[in-house]
Formats: sequence, C-alpha cells, structure tokens
Amino acid sequence: MNIKRTVLIVDDDKEIVELMKDFLEDEKFEVIEAYNAAQAIAVMDRISIDCILMDVMMPGQSGLELCRQIRKTQDTPILFLSARGEDVDKIRGLSIGGDDYIVKSATPEEVVARIKAVLRRYDKHEKGLMLELDFGRLVLDIKAHEARIDGLPIPMTPKEFEILCLFAEYPRQVFTYEQLLQRFWEGIGDKHSVTVHIGRIREKIEEDPRKPMFITNVWGVGYRFEGVRK
Repeated sequence: MNIKRTVLIVDDDKEIVELMKDFLEDEKFEVIEAYNAAQAIAVMDRISIDCILMDVMMPGQSGLELCRQIRKTQDTPILFLSARGEDVDKIRGLSIGGDDYIVKSATPEEVVARIKAVLRRYDKHEKGLMLELDFGRLVLDIKAHEARIDGLPIPMTPKEFEILCLFAEYPRQVFTYEQLLQRFWEGIGDKHSVTVHIGRIREKIEEDPRKPMFITNVWGVGYRFEGVRK
C-alpha cells in the first residue's frame, strides 16, 4: 500500500489553491492549504510535510521570507510558483533555498510533474546505498542527508545536497550544464539555475568560494569534483 505524500500549498489566491489541489489530489497527493506565511508555519508545526508549493508575492510575509525562515530548520523541498518570470526573480528564489521556480503560466500538469520530480530526487538520496562519503574536511552523510565541514553540519537544501552528492560520487567526472539541467530540473530551465546552485554550494563548502577546491569549473563545459575519498 502506497503512503500518500503531503503537499502544502501556500498562496493567497484561493482559485489557484483550489485548482492545484484538484490536480494534486487526482494524483493521490494529500493537500494542505495555507493562504499566508503564518498559516503555513502553523501547519508545519503540527503536520509532517513532504513538499511545499508557495507563491512569492503574498500579503504580509512574502514567500521568499517564508522560505528563508523554513530553511533555518528544515530541508523540506520548496517550489516557488510566481507570476514573475524574469531571470533575476528565478535566481533570487533559487539563491535563498528554493528547489525549483515555476512561472504561473505553466499548466497544472507541469506543476504536478515538477513536484514529482523534486520528490523523486529527494527520495533517491534518502535511499542511497553508500552511507557516507568522506573527503577529509568535507563529509557527506547520505543516510542523514547531511553535509559536514570540519565535523560541523552545514545547512543545505535537498537539491544542493543532491547536486553535491552527484559530484562526490563521481570524482573528476565532468558534468555539463545540459546534463545537470536534465538531471535536476527535468531539462526545464537555463544555465542560471545551475550556476546559482553551484555558487550556493561553494559558499557552504569551500574555504574561499572564489578559489574553489572541491567543485571546479571546466571552462565552456561545466564542472567537476576534485575531492579525494578517504
């Protein structure tokens, strides 16, 4: 018997909430509704949430501010759903901890597909066979879904952790922008999605993000991981 996954929808537009709820329930998801940040936090304090779909612009606390608050304590996958589709808005949403950024012109079917994709990636590493990847200063605890630098855990979003694990599992292998987009964004997005996430990972694991030692650029191609496993 399959256990239903629970999606929290946070949006002050009730029509959008009801529309997405109908489509998600058709796909056998459990759906919880919240119409502002305060309601969302109250829900998360009492219910285990598998994924969050949230609007960016809401009265009071915005979706971006709510994401920052959630990321202080949780790595629950977060997908932004916004009317704003400019690159700068996408970069900002991804930079503060979002796992995906979807423009509201997308069809409900596409939104559901993107939610499923994020959950599949998250589940894959939850069930990873290797329990720990040790590179000395950097250690990845697959079972705990945790990265540690010098023995101290560092906060990472699910997608950041997944990207880092991919590199760490295949040291010295070059991954192109196109490969990373296909693997982590289902081929939907652009180079900004990749560069923003790599930049965030470097800020968390590198002593000097401007001179990275773990994830290095292969100019004009993509990136590779230079760590040596202990």
